[in-house]
Amino acid sequence: MLPTNGDFIQRHAEAVCSQHNVSVLHIISDKNTQKNRIDFQTINNVKTYIGYLKFTKNSLLKLLRYFKIYKDILRKIGAFDVIHVNTLFPFGLFAIHQKVIYKKPFIISEHWTGYQKPQSKQVSFIEKHISKIIVKKASFVCPVSNNLKKSMCDFGLKGNYVLVPNVVDTSIFKPSKKKENNFTIVHVSSLKDKHKNISGMIKVAKELETTIKNFTWYFIGGTSENYEKLISDLQFKTAKIKFINHLSQKELATHLQEATICVSFSNYETFGVVMPEAIACGTYVTSTKTGILTELTPQDFFSIIPLKDKVSLAKEIIKQHKNPTILYPEKMHLYIKKAFSQEVISDAFSNLYFKSLNNNS
Repeated sequence: MLPTNGDFIQRHAEAVCSQHNVSVLHIISDKNTQKNRIDFQTINNVKTYIGYLKFTKNSLLKLLRYFKIYKDILRKIGAFDVIHVNTLFPFGLFAIHQKVIYKKPFIISEHWTGYQKPQSKQVSFIEKHISKIIVKKASFVCPVSNNLKKSMCDFGLKGNYVLVPNVVDTSIFKPSKKKENNFTIVHVSSLKDKHKNISGMIKVAKELETTIKNFTWYFIGGTSENYEKLISDLQFKTAKIKFINHLSQKELATHLQEATICVSFSNYETFGVVMPEAIACGTYVTSTKTGILTELTPQDFFSIIPLKDKVSLAKEIIKQHKNPTILYPEKMHLYIKKAFSQEVISDAFSNLYFKSLNNNS
């Protein structure tokens, strides 16, 4: 139902469990659930507990159900030392409860684009006020990028910030000698137009037909349903626009390895994990001035273009078609491994866990 829901959280948990015992607690209100229940499974060595609650519009009843199943799951988990919050609100309230009552320290990881403008205007006054308290009580707050840290601070969330990025599984995302003979562009995302500007890329694809003619542009992560009319109106003649539903990481890695260029045309982004994944595969990346690439030292294997600038995007793609950058895939892979591998992220969190425990003693 939700193939990418919690993906970044799972990656962090898998990285951490190489050095620690990790249990994941998640609670969701589900209209299809007739009776409150707890499901358990071990996913890549991560003990995962998901509580499903009967749906209700009664806020007080919902809160009571959340608290009860939260307590039930904790009894199943047993003893633990540190809490790692991955959804600041409302799950940070449980961390506050553990800190106040049982003196358990907690850290927060944050990925959410909702703290960036203009989305931050949609956060309610109550949520904002409670979030300020949660962040203040946390031992450490770990946004995945400096840009997100700035957005959270501008939003009024004052805390002890330490940057810890998203994980790139460099054992999966690695170079391959195989490349498509045809010029191939790939974009990977939720395919939400407001966020990812899919329609802008489709319009650029039409413009490219006059210069590149035969090429394929893959949009991975969903269907063409919302873009069929636009594609029909543009009347593509030589370019192939293909949509592919959600893929496993291994399947995605194959597409990134074979592509000529990976494109991110987002209007906003806290990290954009597909960009370093593509680089780890030895593929050139072009991105708008959003996400983690803007915070890396400039390199010859990626380029940054202005927001919503279709002309610059077309020029960059044409440049890679006519005079492609000479790439060194193994060097690119090592560059990403040193910054975002499971080992690097696991060490970063481990350091913060032990500091939290020492500061709490």
